[in-house]
Amino acid sequence: MRTTSNPVFRNLPKQEGGGYATFGSATAGAAQVTQQFGQPQHAPADQWARPTDQRTMTIDDVVTKTGITLGVLAVSALISYVLVNSNVDLAVPFVIGGGLIGLVLVLVATFGRKMDNPAIVLAYAVAEGVFLGALSFMFTDITFGGTGGSTLIAQAVLGTFGVFFGMLVVYRTGAIRVTPRLTRMIVGALVGVLILALGNIVASFFIDGGLGLRDGGPLAIIFSLVCIGIAAFSFLLDFDSADQLIRAQAPEKAAWGVALGLTVTLVWLYVEILRLLSYFQND
Repeated sequence: MRTTSNPVFRNLPKQEGGGYATFGSATAGAAQVTQQFGQPQHAPADQWARPTDQRTMTIDDVVTKTGITLGVLAVSALISYVLVNSNVDLAVPFVIGGGLIGLVLVLVATFGRKMDNPAIVLAYAVAEGVFLGALSFMFTDITFGGTGGSTLIAQAVLGTFGVFFGMLVVYRTGAIRVTPRLTRMIVGALVGVLILALGNIVASFFIDGGLGLRDGGPLAIIFSLVCIGIAAFSFLLDFDSADQLIRAQAPEKAAWGVALGLTVTLVWLYVEILRLLSYFQND
């Protein structure tokens, strides 16, 4: 049974079997679901129960909802960047406040089973936009020791979407298949990276630079590359989870949950790419 490294997707309906071509097709009809998964005992879990008068989710819904979410995030990030640029004292509050609010909203959506709530998803996009706009400014402004300016941000954005679309091609072509073993490896790597990152934060209170994972040195560069690799492979699990929802005939509103999960991974990937690029700028 496949799971995902992204906590937003962990309440998906559990399915057996495989299939890697649905994510990217126009619709997922009942005939496909019956053929791929057999009898109705594989119906979606209660939280995704679909009223008979409500249509099922399609890839078009996923693309639309994800596009709206990313659009709101981009506008929020731009406004945040402009505000911080005019008053640098706002940078730290925006980063801390936006980051914490975004984290709380993800936890509420995940554990409160509200992944399909558009208000929560769009509120998360606004919060993360505020966070990313201020963080991008800090990474690129000399006041905070950053360099590169808007060019660095543009490179990070291009790199982020380049990785995203690259992994989408990998998933759709089946070049790398999502298997239980691959899932365990990615989840294990994610847990390991999280523990190291927390350990580095704790160590930084007692040792200048902590464990050296974020100081711009060779070890920090390797750590960022590892994080980028894990985030990239996490997209495969996210795509597969979205594929399962479509095959399970989840309701249309479930696309908001998919949009939230993909946005969480995109935000993480952008931050890691921006951080890595800043290391080379500082050199």
